[in-house]
Amino acid sequence: MFNIKLLLVGPRESGKTVMANFLSDATEAIGGDYSPTQGVRILEYECPNVNANGKSIGCEVELWDCSGDQKFEACWPALMKDSNGVVIVFNVDVPSQLKEIETLYSSFVQQQRLHDSRCLLVAHHKPNSTAGRGQPNLAQQLNKLTLIHSNLEDDPEQVRTAFRQFLGAVVNSLSESRDKEEMSIIT
Repeated sequence: MFNIKLLLVGPRESGKTVMANFLSDATEAIGGDYSPTQGVRILEYECPNVNANGKSIGCEVELWDCSGDQKFEACWPALMKDSNGVVIVFNVDVPSQLKEIETLYSSFVQQQRLHDSRCLLVAHHKPNSTAGRGQPNLAQQLNKLTLIHSNLEDDPEQVRTAFRQFLGAVVNSLSESRDKEEMSIIT
């Protein structure tokens, strides 16, 4: 069984907490009043049967729902410690968030030297979203990331399936790293 620590980051009011609750099955309700996350919330859950290299592997996931408030930026290094992947969520109806996710990518992925396969970009569509499902106008370095559109009211299972595929990619990457480390010890 793999233990996976994933950070869920994004600008304020992008939909991170709703996404975290949905992915971890922490709540049935998708809507509700907005309540900003203070610092971080950690949701722990099991995810059996993740497809990694054609094998079904069980995972224990720690999903760290990180506040999008800049006042918590000093905490970022502590949050990043020992993380295995990053999910960057942004609200497609707020164009200014595209610039913010560039900073988050730089801080949480590039500075950690995480491979891009361990990063998922989520274009979140809130209820009554007017944005289309086309390719957002992303910075060049973000275009190489896996991008999914999420609409938890219209197609929640598509989001869950895409997330499980991402989880499988993270497990593959961790498995390969572990295999290389074991081989280096043997030789």
